[in-house]
Amino acid sequence: MAAAGIVAKGITKSFGKVEALRGVDLTVAEGTILGLLGPNGAGKTTLVRVLATLLKPDAGTATVAGHDVARAPAEVRAAMGLCNQTPAVDENLTGRENLVLVARFYHLPRAVAEQRAQELLRRFDLLEAADRSAGTYSGGMRRRLDVAASLVGDPEVLFLDEPTTGLDPRSRLAVWEVIEGLRREGKTILLTTQYLEEVDRLADRIAVVDHGAIIAEGTANSLKAKVGGEVVEVTLAAREDLPRATKALADLKGKADASRLRVLVPAKSGVQTLVEAVRRLDAAKVEAADIALRRPTLDDVFLAITGKTAEAPEAKP
Repeated sequence: MAAAGIVAKGITKSFGKVEALRGVDLTVAEGTILGLLGPNGAGKTTLVRVLATLLKPDAGTATVAGHDVARAPAEVRAAMGLCNQTPAVDENLTGRENLVLVARFYHLPRAVAEQRAQELLRRFDLLEAADRSAGTYSGGMRRRLDVAASLVGDPEVLFLDEPTTGLDPRSRLAVWEVIEGLRREGKTILLTTQYLEEVDRLADRIAVVDHGAIIAEGTANSLKAKVGGEVVEVTLAAREDLPRATKALADLKGKADASRLRVLVPAKSGVQTLVEAVRRLDAAKVEAADIALRRPTLDDVFLAITGKTAEAPEAKP
């Protein structure tokens, strides 16, 4: 069994009456990526902040690279890198100056700091823009610079908190390629995200978090298997038809996805389930823009487990 890079046991954290974390247990094996998937307000960032020693848990224990976050915070910080949701880039400095500054915080000699900055700028394809102000960088370039800064100290463990939020598709793919490269180097990575496609591509294992608790965990394939085999996806022509369609398909265990104007039905009988769904919709006089039989996705998993989609915003207390 692989050694654990990150271990959390019974972690709780409250802010007043709000329970942000409710007894979280989590293990990330060395050299793997764990995708922490959940909607806004689910507790993902709070957990990262606890593991990164930025917040003290109310209860529970955690270790990062073998160091206890409560008893040895300095050792944890020396062994980890953190990339926050909002890029911590000084836009008044050049890309090179940003990295040299971080290296100096690690007490690296000036010559070593400049060498490390050069290596990371080359690695993240930022050499051409190295001596430009970071304020002129695109969102994708700033995010790559931010990830590069988190690697200045050559950490064993890396926390990436929603690293691609707000990026365009091309920039998102570029960041994904960077993360895949880090995994090949043997880094242990905890990746938080709202994007199902992101964890499906990058994560070795996935943990689904909702309302401060882990509600499901496993590989992408094992989680999809929980939904069953195929699903019937009914996409509606009009939003006002959603309540009637949901009621018509209720006996088939249909679940509404209002954000995408669709209803998903477990297809336990394959094509027969599809035919039955069409018959019920016709009887309820509901017009479907599209209806199809397909394999389940992580979106279906999340909807089946939580009753909502991962990207759906959640009201904050």
